[in-house]
Amino acid sequence: MIDTHIHLDEEEYATDREEMITRQRESGVEAMIVPGVNAKSIDGILAICRRHPGFCYAGLGFHPQDVKEDWQEQWAIIEQAIRKNRQELVAIGEIGLDYYWDTTFKDAQQEVFKRQIDLAQELDLPIMIHNRDATEDTLKILQSKIDSSHRLRGVVHCFNGSHETAQQILDMGLYLGIGGVLTFKNCKLSEVLAGNERFARVPLERIVLETDGPYLAPTPHRGERNESRLMILVVERLAQVYKCSAERIIEETSANARQLFGIK
Repeated sequence: MIDTHIHLDEEEYATDREEMITRQRESGVEAMIVPGVNAKSIDGILAICRRHPGFCYAGLGFHPQDVKEDWQEQWAIIEQAIRKNRQELVAIGEIGLDYYWDTTFKDAQQEVFKRQIDLAQELDLPIMIHNRDATEDTLKILQSKIDSSHRLRGVVHCFNGSHETAQQILDMGLYLGIGGVLTFKNCKLSEVLAGNERFARVPLERIVLETDGPYLAPTPHRGERNESRLMILVVERLAQVYKCSAERIIEETSANARQLFGIK
């Protein structure tokens, strides 16, 4: 299993981070991708990934919730770090839009999102996309960045949208990041992935696994600190949706992650 989105630098892992990483290796996890969210996260993420080469991989980015009054100063730091450490990075992210808590910096979020997409296209890196209560604007911006000379590579992280949204994302050539939300009671994501008379089933080759750890642990661990090894519960649910073995889910999603992020 490859965890394509886990915040290993978060405080929740501080007391036992190294032991926790070892535990994931021993549980069959093949790799973990650690996204950045702001300027402060840069050094910690790079340090973790340098301690675990070939297992922990770094992404750097500017999360929409961290876009505040000083966004231009912060963006300058993050952009410089991305350019300087390009060869160590497998993605730009976590980036996107979030209107759930506050829309004060809505315009700034959009500008930062656009700049990060432009940089990803320039440096030929995939993007890790955050979208919360901003689907229309997120899709509009993504679509505006696709033309004959610019491709778009990336994943919509923690996807939990509609059939229509899934289809639009797939049509742009992007992947869906699937995590613990799939196991939550009353979650409709299984139905979206399975398709219906109007919408085709989401191709398994366009899905990657993730945790968003330390958040969104799958049932029956909901509310606990999430770890990559718990993705097996998501795998088991996906195996039910796709009517195949858990081994096939792991094999295909791992191959997808390797292809998207260039992990060997």
